[in-house]
Amino acid sequence: MSVKSPVRIEDRAIATIRSLAMDAVEKAQSGHPGMPMGSAPMAYAVWSRFLRFVPDQPRWPGRDRFVLSAGHGSMLLYALLHLTGYDLPLSELKRFRQWGSMTPGHPEYGHTPGVETTTGPLGQGFGTGVGMAIAERWLAARYNRDGFPVIDWRIFGICSDGDLMEGVSQEAASLAGHLKLGNLIYLYDDNHISIEGPTEITFTEDMERRFAALGWHTEGIDDGNDLDAIESAIARAVSDPRPSLIRVRTHIAYGSPHDQDSPKAHGSPLGAAEVKATKEAYGWPTEDFYVPEDVREHMEGCSARGRRQRDEWEQLFKRYRDMFPTEAAELDQIFAGPGAVDVGGLSLPEWHEGSIATRNASGEVLLALADVPMLLGGSADLSPSTETRVKGWGDFPTDPAGRIFHFGVREHGMGAAVNGMCLTGLRPFGATFLIFSDYMRPAIRLSALMGIPSLTVFTHDSIGLGEDGPTHQPVSQLAGLRAIPRLYVIRPADANETRVAWELALKHGDGPSVLVLTRQKLPVLDPAHYPVEEARRGAYILADADNGDPRLLLLATGSEVSLALEARSRLEALGVPTRVVSMPCWEIFREQESAYRNRVLPPAITARIAIEAASPLGWHEWVGLSGRVIGLDHFGASAPYQDIFQHFGFTPEHVVEVATDLLGGIQ
Repeated sequence: MSVKSPVRIEDRAIATIRSLAMDAVEKAQSGHPGMPMGSAPMAYAVWSRFLRFVPDQPRWPGRDRFVLSAGHGSMLLYALLHLTGYDLPLSELKRFRQWGSMTPGHPEYGHTPGVETTTGPLGQGFGTGVGMAIAERWLAARYNRDGFPVIDWRIFGICSDGDLMEGVSQEAASLAGHLKLGNLIYLYDDNHISIEGPTEITFTEDMERRFAALGWHTEGIDDGNDLDAIESAIARAVSDPRPSLIRVRTHIAYGSPHDQDSPKAHGSPLGAAEVKATKEAYGWPTEDFYVPEDVREHMEGCSARGRRQRDEWEQLFKRYRDMFPTEAAELDQIFAGPGAVDVGGLSLPEWHEGSIATRNASGEVLLALADVPMLLGGSADLSPSTETRVKGWGDFPTDPAGRIFHFGVREHGMGAAVNGMCLTGLRPFGATFLIFSDYMRPAIRLSALMGIPSLTVFTHDSIGLGEDGPTHQPVSQLAGLRAIPRLYVIRPADANETRVAWELALKHGDGPSVLVLTRQKLPVLDPAHYPVEEARRGAYILADADNGDPRLLLLATGSEVSLALEARSRLEALGVPTRVVSMPCWEIFREQESAYRNRVLPPAITARIAIEAASPLGWHEWVGLSGRVIGLDHFGASAPYQDIFQHFGFTPEHVVEVATDLLGGIQ
């Protein structure tokens, strides 16, 4: 095979990108060289001719966002970041995939300057980019004024065959087409290769027609090295009011004499001999990590456009601040990035009597949070059930600045989109039933990995939802969510703990939170009689022994806390001093100083019973090996919830029976 020696600076830059990718993977003896080699021209076209960026200000609010959804091709992005002048020295490319390097195997948000989102799990970047596009549209509608387009940026991305096979991308693409997100432009790296072989063994649909049917502008380019064709297609996409998918026919490991168009090149080093042969086929020096000075100068010059636009934007925003100080102050908060929000100055509701489902209490708290400008969100077609359609907030996009979003029955796409919205500095939430957390778990996990404060409202949290039966009754979901690092899982016991739960979630600025709420009504814990404000510490003594030190500890979350209180009354009447500990958030309780934890759960008191209508997995951290857990190691049933609780032992009588056995009898 013969490949012309690069003469034009554009071709030399592309050869440099390809060679850096090969060299880094070869040095690491690990990675994915084929995708960067094939898609280098389209990436170069985006970065050199369209993308608005400033390397020494990677978080400049007016920048365009670039999403490498095909995160396995991370060396493509690292090469671009290095060559265009980001704080990513060549030495870090040489440490690709090594301990402590700035170049991990897949791009990680917050770890490498210029990486806009963590990608790698296929389809996630695609959905996250859709969320970024939604956020830009909403911010522009809310804050732009005539003559002051302070919000005006685009999302460019590269996605792969694998991205488009994943269900999350279909959900997100459907939503983007429906919303007509013309600020979203994806280039599809159509290289016809997956790990198992040619994509035709599993993937034969006409992608352009598929996306056209979803309401996207689509184009196809049959030569992935034709820069002029790629540039023209992107220019048309930029001016189209619809989201755009540009299919670019590429060749994995382009230029490799033996590995081009081979599945082997997807995730394995080419080998030293093949790297040398490929560079020779390019007409390129065989020196490792070779970057010609003219290429470096050319690539660093690509940011000149962004610097001019940055200067113009800063002047514009200065005038905007003078004209619209309130809006500018809100934007300053948003531009600072997603972080903690203190709502202590707001008047939030408080309950003193009666009973109310925690989902309904959550809706009332949301209404009171209207003055938090970056708070917005919606549900996966369940707002009447999750109580997340807030009166007066307006519905997007009918109201372009409306704060309530309709994600449709697209839980996974919603989770990815919420992450993208959060990455723009907003504090978004999504909502659905807890059972459907399984559909969006990958997006929640990525928000935790990124350390961003995405928020999800999960209602219908247990067998307490009743007649819908075991298909809709979560059993294992709480344990699964609690296993995710950095995630706050908050299951409040009543309306007042729900108010505290919202405060905790909004103050949690370096990780996501989920609120786990009931369908059924729960008794209100009157703050005049119960120290519910202590819920801020994750767990607290809700009711203590009437006389002296407790002999028994009852631990519970959510709806089972009121059950624990009933059981305590019976145990006290039987002469058993009993403490009830409400534990709405294990993660926050773990963060407390040991003195507080030991005061709530004295180590000397080993007689402990945990009560939660879910899997008992994890509870022995709190009750010890000698304690008991009243939980569910089986699925639920279809019946009124009172009957289900009775049959499965979530009754005061059963708690007393377990306590009697644990204590060796009650005297």
